[in-house]
Amino acid sequence: MFSDLDQGARDILAGNDQGGYTVPSIGLYPYQWNWDSAFVALGFSTYDNDRAWREIETLFSGQWADGMVPHILYHEHMDGYFPGPDIWGGIGPVPSSGISQPPVAISFARRIFEKDPAQGRGRLAELYPSMLAWHRWFMRWRLDEGAVCATHPWEAGRDNAPDWDLAMSRIPKDVGTYTRCDIQHVSPEMRPHDDDYDRYIWLVQLGKRLNWDQAQLLLANPFRVADPTMTFVCLRAARDLLEVGQELHFDVEHLEDDISQLEDGVASLWNDSIGCYDSRTVPGGFTGVQSSASFLSWYAGVKDHRQLPKLRRALEQVRYPVASVDADSAEFDPLRYWRGPTWGFMNFMIASGLAEFGLEDEAESLRDSTRSLIRQSGFFEYYSPVDGQAAGGGSFAWTAAVWLAWAGPYAEDLR
Repeated sequence: MFSDLDQGARDILAGNDQGGYTVPSIGLYPYQWNWDSAFVALGFSTYDNDRAWREIETLFSGQWADGMVPHILYHEHMDGYFPGPDIWGGIGPVPSSGISQPPVAISFARRIFEKDPAQGRGRLAELYPSMLAWHRWFMRWRLDEGAVCATHPWEAGRDNAPDWDLAMSRIPKDVGTYTRCDIQHVSPEMRPHDDDYDRYIWLVQLGKRLNWDQAQLLLANPFRVADPTMTFVCLRAARDLLEVGQELHFDVEHLEDDISQLEDGVASLWNDSIGCYDSRTVPGGFTGVQSSASFLSWYAGVKDHRQLPKLRRALEQVRYPVASVDADSAEFDPLRYWRGPTWGFMNFMIASGLAEFGLEDEAESLRDSTRSLIRQSGFFEYYSPVDGQAAGGGSFAWTAAVWLAWAGPYAEDLR
């Protein structure tokens, strides 16, 4: 079966396809973004498995010698985007940023392989050492009490989340003059404030000054936050690396220990005072923020239903859940990026985890509301959870991919 929206989603992926990699949104995000590409690959896999593999292979073509896979790869020079590769001073084989993003590409490579093991076995085997090196990079440089830290808000992928407010307050804003390009494409009310951006750029400048030496950055970087998104995604990726490594007969000796360490990290993120998983500022302690990332625990394979009351409340308190920040909190802003809006790809990860643990009612409720949201407002970057208003970039690749892989009425079951 096939629908007009299925065709529209395919058209978006084709229109954003640059030949081997896909930009998230023409103009607003004109390069290859790390976790965006992972979702795009999953979308392609619903009708073109070879193209799905090429998306992930192109992402890993930018992997640094230390194992890090950057969050942006600048495959071609384009005017009018800030910050460009010269601002970052990346040290990899492809001009890039100097930070990473949650490694959903590892888990989605497994899903794409399982769709067609005969075609994918060789390609996954070739990628496996690179995926393992990326995992080990996180384990070496990003842990605090076993939880995975973000060292830049962009690294966590939730750029202006209130989880970062305390850590961001430590960062200077004296970065010189620059021109923001994002607000030339999207209303400023939907984007981070200028003060946030100044601090983002200060962190970039720090990394460039230190030539992205992780040991030096560990000492010098004032931004370090143990993050649910990073921790849950890294734990899921480690589980998938173990399963795939056993399937392909790779050495997986240390992965069980890594999984145990990451599970300890998950435990360190439980904030009993708010009844859900929370970020921890390092040093500093819990941020007191219930976010959509809190509910990725099931996606990570964590059998812990203590926050089910919070999840069920989140599914009911707005028309189009899950709000990226608790809609009853003072920080909630329904249109400003990660301070309130609903994101289709987060809903997909939350729901797929719920389904895996047999929480079918909650999973299907979230799929139904996401399907209705996209039908109402189209393939946008994110949406108001209150009324479904489209926000951010249009013709957005990962939303199109989520429709094809999960939200659409003819999508296969991805439990």
